[in-house]
Amino acid sequence: MLDRDVERLRRLDRLYHGTEAHCISELRMRKVVFHKLCAELRSRALLEETFHVTIEEQVAMFIHVVGHNWSNRPIAFEFMRSGETVSRYFNLVLDALCILARDLVCIKSIDTHQKITSSHGRFHPYFQGCIGALDGTHIPACVPMHMQDRFRGRKKFQSQNVLAAVDFDLRFLYVLAGWEGSAHDSYVLQDALSRTNGLKIPEGKYFLADAGYAARPGVLPPYRGTRYHLKEYKGAREPENPKELFNLRHPLLEQLLSEHLVP
Repeated sequence: MLDRDVERLRRLDRLYHGTEAHCISELRMRKVVFHKLCAELRSRALLEETFHVTIEEQVAMFIHVVGHNWSNRPIAFEFMRSGETVSRYFNLVLDALCILARDLVCIKSIDTHQKITSSHGRFHPYFQGCIGALDGTHIPACVPMHMQDRFRGRKKFQSQNVLAAVDFDLRFLYVLAGWEGSAHDSYVLQDALSRTNGLKIPEGKYFLADAGYAARPGVLPPYRGTRYHLKEYKGAREPENPKELFNLRHPLLEQLLSEHLVP
């Protein structure tokens, strides 16, 4: 048992304090971000260390489940723990992160971002009041056999249609998971807006959205039936009317939102 504990500590030390690239590959985040997350969970008393399992190890096991889609047994083997230990700490970390998300996943500011205001004539004042973008993404789902038809959509696998909204600093403002992969984006958005604890868009502000959503207060999609994708404007194909000009700037602004995205 002593040899096992020494080997585990050696592996964990290599995981937390190894190279930056290795940490990003295994933990899906930079070392400084990982340690800040653990420190935040520790300072808020959302997780507690035990004599045998540190908070860092608890979080690392959790990330291997959600970041690599590992099941219980491979994690138990990799971390030299029992399956019961892995399952118990996964649920503890999940509960802690759900509590932490209440303070982190929310609208931080309703001011028009500097990325827009500093681009006068291109994005400003045309996108004055834009506070971010929202879209749906399909996440693989493992569901019982009798429910699988509902989770089959345009993907080749069963999936959830997850709605996410982000601001121009790449911070999540809202996330709604659980809808079947067959659900249309507009239905998922309607559900998010109708919930008492759902997405609340401030008066006079709005999010960018793609053509899968209808225009409504707080949501600004591109013009339908008009060139939209950037590849359609390559070469000498300049916008020919105001609608095409708007549809050109719309995805450019979405691209500006995510151009600095890093793992």
